[in-house]
Amino acid sequence: MTSQETLNDLPATAIRVLISGRVQGVGFRYSTQQKAQELGIFGWVRNRRNGAVEAVFQGTPTSVQTAVAWCHHGPPTAEVTHVETFREATQDLVQFDIRPTT
Repeated sequence: MTSQETLNDLPATAIRVLISGRVQGVGFRYSTQQKAQELGIFGWVRNRRNGAVEAVFQGTPTSVQTAVAWCHHGPPTAEVTHVETFREATQDLVQFDIRPTT
């Protein structure tokens, strides 16, 4: 990276994350939204009917990797047992939403 380039000049990347464990009813979605907003990431988070939490993070590679790393522990009341990641195509996202359960 040259001195004139910044992280904002890097192409956006998108990762979908499935988080398992005790991750519902512990504020995981709201904490994820706060972390994403803090990192300047767009995307969404939602509960899954199978008890998991699913999220899509889109932003600079460094910010997305930081968000994914955070998902391995989540908020203090969560007990994360497994995290799966999948590369996603970038989308026209402009904020980070909490979506309805699917």
